[in-house]
Amino acid sequence: MTAFPGTRPLTGDTVHITTEAASVTINGRITCQSVLRDGCGQVELTLPDADPQQRHSLEWSKRYQYDLFLGGALLYSSPQLEVRETRRAGDGALIVTGSP
Repeated sequence: MTAFPGTRPLTGDTVHITTEAASVTINGRITCQSVLRDGCGQVELTLPDADPQQRHSLEWSKRYQYDLFLGGALLYSSPQLEVRETRRAGDGALIVTGSP
């Protein structure tokens, strides 16, 4: 599946993220969903409070692609995305918003 996920969140337990500089695997509660901002479709990827180096890599990336898994089964494979925003949730989770 490579189209945008729906507005209903997909929740997985593992995500493989590839940026221009690194590849990382993060485990935990991970969600992704489509959002509409300023008339443009975007994808929000919410990651648990992970290793500081992994977070730093993502926060400074310009482009990324990810595969979301649940129990080893692929739930969603994103297209190449441009980072539009990174922010922190109240619990420390990193939210990365991107668009094609």
